[in-house]
Amino acid sequence: MIAVLGECVADTFTGRPPAGSAELVLRALPGGGPANTAVALARLGTRARFLGRLSHDVFGALFREHLSSSGVDLSACVEAAEPSTLAVAALDEQGRADYTFYASGTADWQWTPGELGPALLSGASCLHTGSLALVKEPGGEAVEEFARAASAHATISIDPNVRPSLAAKDDYQVERWCGFADVLKLSDDDLAFLLPGVPPEQACDRWHEAGARLVVVTMGAAGALVSLDGERATVAAPPVRVADTVGAGDAFTAGLLHDLEARGLLGGRLDGLGLEAVVAAAEYAVRVSALTCSVPGADPPWAHQL
Repeated sequence: MIAVLGECVADTFTGRPPAGSAELVLRALPGGGPANTAVALARLGTRARFLGRLSHDVFGALFREHLSSSGVDLSACVEAAEPSTLAVAALDEQGRADYTFYASGTADWQWTPGELGPALLSGASCLHTGSLALVKEPGGEAVEEFARAASAHATISIDPNVRPSLAAKDDYQVERWCGFADVLKLSDDDLAFLLPGVPPEQACDRWHEAGARLVVVTMGAAGALVSLDGERATVAAPPVRVADTVGAGDAFTAGLLHDLEARGLLGGRLDGLGLEAVVAAAEYAVRVSALTCSVPGADPPWAHQL
C-alpha cells in the first residue's frame, strides 16, 4: 500500500459567459497534486491511502466522493473545520494551466503533530508527499517531521510541485528533503524555478549528493529524464492530442510508484533498484501521464485503459 499526504484543491476553470452577460462561469473539478496522485494510484490498481484534511464544505464533499469512488482509502483523513482551498486555472493555447489560489487559512495547511501519528502508515511500503503541504505554514514543519520519521521504515517520495504564487524559492528546501527522501520527482518548470540556469543532469547530481537515490525530471512532450545514483536515461513521451495538462505530473508520479510497487521495489531504500527497472517504470508513467492529458482536468486513467 502507498500512502499519500497532502492537499485537496478545488480546481475551477472559466467558461464562456452568455452573450451580453457580466457573469463569469466557473466549473469546479477535484484536484490538488497529492490527491490527484492518490486517485491515479488507486485507479491503476495500487492500494492507496490518502492523508488529508478534508473540509465539511461543498468542496470537501466533492473531494470525498471523488477519492472514494476511485477506490482511495480515506480512513486516515482529518475532519477539518476550515474551508477548502480553491484554485482558478487559466489555460493557455497548449492546455497548460496558470493558477490563482485562494488558500489563506484553509484546511490543507493546518496539520499538527498530533494529527500525524505512525499508525497512519500501518501497512504502507511508501509515503508520497510534497507540493504545498510541505511548505505552507503552520503545518509544513509537522508534515516534514512526519515524513522524516517515516523514512525509517518506508520509501519516501517527494514532488516539490512548486507554486510561485504561494511560496518563495527558499521555502522549497529540496536538498534538506533529499536527506530523507529516496525518490525526488519534479518537472522542468520546477527545476527552472528552483535552480535557474542549471542543467538537469547537474541538478540531479546535486540532489544525489544530498541523499536522493532516484531523481526524475519530467519534460512534458519531451518525456522524462531518470537518474539513479547518477546513472541516467531518457524516456520518450507518446504522442497525444492534449485537452489540457492539469494533473499530468501527478499521474506520472502515480504511474512510476505503481510500477515500482508492483515489482516489489518499494519499502526501503531502493536497494534492489536498477536503471532498467527505473526506465520501465518511467515508460509506464509517461503513458499514464499522456492519457491524463487527453481529457479535461485531473482525470487519470483506470488500469484497463492502458
